[in-house]
Amino acid sequence: MSKKNNSFNADSVGNKQAETPENRFYFGKENYKFMLIGLALIVVGFLLMMGADANTVDGKYDPNSWNEEIFSIRRIRIAPLLVVAGFVVQVYAILRRNK
Repeated sequence: MSKKNNSFNADSVGNKQAETPENRFYFGKENYKFMLIGLALIVVGFLLMMGADANTVDGKYDPNSWNEEIFSIRRIRIAPLLVVAGFVVQVYAILRRNK
């Protein structure tokens, strides 16, 4: 007795089966867009944390002076919030499924 071949029979003659396109990439265009948005948020957050004036107004280090701007709302609240939001967007971009 021979084995039955399911790939070819009289019913399937003339019927073309639709070939499913093979998607080799896990990330789609939208995933990359969200990843770039998240990366931009992280970079902007770190730039805001860094600030223009590190220790003195002219940006040079001076151990005899103290700059109160390191405790500004921008560096303490807004910049870390942007960095965390950027990482949240990155996680969303990784976990988002393509449609």
